[in-house]
Amino acid sequence: MNQPQRIRGVLSPVVTPFGKDLVPDAGRFIAHCRWLLSQHCGLAVFGTNSEANSLSVNERIALLDALLAADVDPSRMMPGTGCCALTDTVRLTEHAVKAGCAGVLMLPPFYYKDVSEDGLYRSFAEVVERVGDARLRIYLYHIPPVAVVGITTGLVERLLKKYPSSIAGMKDSSGDWTNTRKYLDAFAKSGFDVFAGSESFLLANMKAGGAGCISATANVNPAAIAKLYREWKKSDADLQQEALNAVRKTVGQYVMIPALKQVIAYYANDPAWVTVRPPLVELTAAQAKNVIDGLKKLNFEMPGLGDAADRAAA
Repeated sequence: MNQPQRIRGVLSPVVTPFGKDLVPDAGRFIAHCRWLLSQHCGLAVFGTNSEANSLSVNERIALLDALLAADVDPSRMMPGTGCCALTDTVRLTEHAVKAGCAGVLMLPPFYYKDVSEDGLYRSFAEVVERVGDARLRIYLYHIPPVAVVGITTGLVERLLKKYPSSIAGMKDSSGDWTNTRKYLDAFAKSGFDVFAGSESFLLANMKAGGAGCISATANVNPAAIAKLYREWKKSDADLQQEALNAVRKTVGQYVMIPALKQVIAYYANDPAWVTVRPPLVELTAAQAKNVIDGLKKLNFEMPGLGDAADRAAA
C-alpha cells in the first residue's frame, strides 16, 4: 500500500465556480485547479473559501471525481472533509483517501458550542477508527473566528499520542501569530506540519519551522506566495512579504469569497466567475471597481489565467 507524499508549501482553498443555476461548474473548477498547479500551488479544495459548507457531500465528491477524471494529481490535494455530521466527515475522508489525496483538512464539528476537549477528541478519533486506512493523513483546522470551536495544544497532543501516523499537521486560521507560534513551538520539531492560515504570516511561519500556508488569496496570487515559500531565506524576503500583504489587503477589504471571484472574473475575462451561492452576494459594481483599481496600482497580474478560462469554455 503506497503511503501518501508529504505535502508542504502553498495551498489554495480553491474557490468553487457556479453556473447561473447555482450548480457547481466542473469545467471552470478543473481549469482553475490546473492553473493553480501551474503556479506552484497545491489544492486545498473544499476549504472555507471554497464555499464548502454551501456544498453537499455529493457535490464535493462529484467535484473531486471530476478532478481525478481530468488527471489532476491527487498527491497535490488536501480536500476539506470536516462536517458537522460524523458520518459525512467519514464518507468524504474515505473518498479522499481512496483517491490518493495527500491529506485531508478537517474542521472540528462546528455547530455545538462550548464542547469539551473530550468531545472533540472522540470526534476526530472516531473518524480515524472508522476510516481505518493507514494512508490517512489528517490536518486539523483551527479557525475559531468561523467555527468558534477551537483546537488546543492539549487536544493535538492527545491525538498525536494515539494516532501518530494519522495526525499529520494543522492549519491555524486564528489570525493570531502568537497562537500559531504556540503550535510550532510545541510540535513542529516532531514532524507535525503547521500551516499558517494566511500568507501574511508566511515568512514568520517559515522562520519558525512551519510547513507553508493555506491561504484564500493563493487563489489569485499563487506564484508570488509560492516564490516567498521557496525564497524565505533570501535577503529580499521582507520585501516579498510586504508585497503579498498589499495584495491581500486590497482583495480583503470586502467579503473574501465574492472578492476573490471578482478578481478571477476580471483577469480571466470571464464574468461567470462572479457567481456565489446564497447567503453570499456578489460585490457591487463600486466595490468591484475599488478592488480591481487597487490591484492595478500594485501592477498585479494573473499570468496564464485567461488561457485556462478559454480552455474551460471550449
